[in-house]
Amino acid sequence: MLPAHEMAPAKVPETARRGYIMPVGGAEKKDEEPVILRRFVELCGGVDGRIAVIPTASELEDTGTRYERLFLELGVGKARSLDYRRRTDTENPDWLQWLRDATGIFLTGGNQLRITTILGGTPVARAIRSANARGVSVGGTSAGAAVLSEHMVAFGESGATPVAGRVTLAPGLGLTNRVVIDQHFRERDRIGRLLAALALNPFAVGVGLDEDTAAFIDPDDVIHVVGSGAVTIIDANGLEHSSMGSAEDGQAICMTGLRLHVLPGGGSFDLHHRIATPPPGTLD
Repeated sequence: MLPAHEMAPAKVPETARRGYIMPVGGAEKKDEEPVILRRFVELCGGVDGRIAVIPTASELEDTGTRYERLFLELGVGKARSLDYRRRTDTENPDWLQWLRDATGIFLTGGNQLRITTILGGTPVARAIRSANARGVSVGGTSAGAAVLSEHMVAFGESGATPVAGRVTLAPGLGLTNRVVIDQHFRERDRIGRLLAALALNPFAVGVGLDEDTAAFIDPDDVIHVVGSGAVTIIDANGLEHSSMGSAEDGQAICMTGLRLHVLPGGGSFDLHHRIATPPPGTLD
C-alpha cells in the first residue's frame, strides 16, 4: 500500500487555485463536434497551451500520437506524448520537465492498473498532482478517468445490484478524494459496482460517466456536465444502513438512505454542499 501522501491531493499554494479535473466516460467524440476535448483545450490555454499526453494505459503504440494530432487540430499550441511504458521511463528528465511545464495533462484510455503500477509512487505521479494543485487542468478518458481520484475502481462486475466481493478498489493518482469514478457507465451497466464501491467508502460521491460525457470539476469542487450522455451522481452522505460489513461474498448488499441524481449536459453538482442543479431551461 502506498503511503498516504503518495495518493492524496497535493496542497494548493496560497497564491494559486487548483486546476480543473476532467474525467471522461470514454468514447468521446473526436471528429464531429468534439465539445469535450475542445473545452479541455480552451482550459489549457488554447494557442498558448502545452498539453502533455500520457498514453500509459493503452497497449496501442499510436494512442499518444493520435491524441497529439487531435489536440493540435483543436487549436492547442503544443502537444507531446510522454509514452511511459516502464517505471524506468519515469526517470527521463526531458519528459519530466515537459510535464512540469505543461498547461494541461491528459491520460488516455486502456487499463487503469497499467497507469498505477507504472506511474504510482514516481516523480511523474507527484508532478501530476502538483501541477493540478497550482492550476493545471488534468483530464483523462475511460481508464484515464478512473485513475484521477484517490480511490479507484480497479475491477468489478456489471449489473444493477451491489454485490459483496464483486468490486476491488485500489489507490489512484489522488487528484481528489471527493469522488469515486466509474466510466462507460450506462453502456456497461455499472451502477451495481459503483454502489458497492460506495459501500466500502461512503465518504466519497459516486460519479458514473456515460460515454462521450465528462464531469468538469472546477476549482470550487463543482461538477459541470458536458457531452451527449449523462453523469449519474450517487450521494452516500445520508447513508442510513449498509450490510457490507456483514454480507458474505456473492451476497447482495443492503443500502438505505442514498440519493441519486442523473444530470445531462448543462447540469451541475456541488460536491461541498451536495446540491444538484438541472441544466438551464429544464427548471419550472
